[in-house]
Amino acid sequence: MSQQTASQTEGKSSWVSGLAALVVVGALVLYYTLADQSMLVRLAVLFGGIAVAVLIVVISPEGRRFISYAKDSIYEVKKVVWPTRKETTQMTLVVFGFVLIMSLFLWAADKLIEWLVFSVFLGWK
Repeated sequence: MSQQTASQTEGKSSWVSGLAALVVVGALVLYYTLADQSMLVRLAVLFGGIAVAVLIVVISPEGRRFISYAKDSIYEVKKVVWPTRKETTQMTLVVFGFVLIMSLFLWAADKLIEWLVFSVFLGWK
């Protein structure tokens, strides 16, 4: 019984999303169909269609779940302890130092392998 209810809810939410997408497509078609009208009228039709589509999604159960998720996400981000400017600068310098050391190591390894292959094994240089 719960599977049937879940599939019915999923069917409704996809139907609502499809309706919202259809409204946006209709607004785009009207925008280009009204080419002889002023830009203000065309933009009003376009943005009005987008607003209607957003309203359709927001009042749907799927939209309400998304809004709840977004609110919870914002609440969680507010709980994050961000590093200070000093900590950020120190960690950036550590990363740059590591990249410099690693690049020197890889350059030396590349030159060593080049010397071994071309000079020692092949005798080209």
